[in-house]
Amino acid sequence: MKTTVEIADPLLREARKLAMSQGVTLRELIERGLHRVLAEVRSAPPFKLRRASFRGKGLQPEFRDATWDRLRDVAYEDHGA
Repeated sequence: MKTTVEIADPLLREARKLAMSQGVTLRELIERGLHRVLAEVRSAPPFKLRRASFRGKGLQPEFRDATWDRLRDVAYEDHGA
């Protein structure tokens, strides 16, 4: 399949020199690079969010049945809210 890709001139010059020194076409060099990047992404472990909870007994009794509005108001109390 043919496609057009814009590559920075200095990078393209360096890639052409490398391809020539290795005796391969620029196309082959680009395909090798794409294969490496795709393999790297496939083999990377999936993002996992670390556990960020702390030990405690939940909300204080006065806030157990509080609405989010009430919790927000208390959190921002004395902070310009």
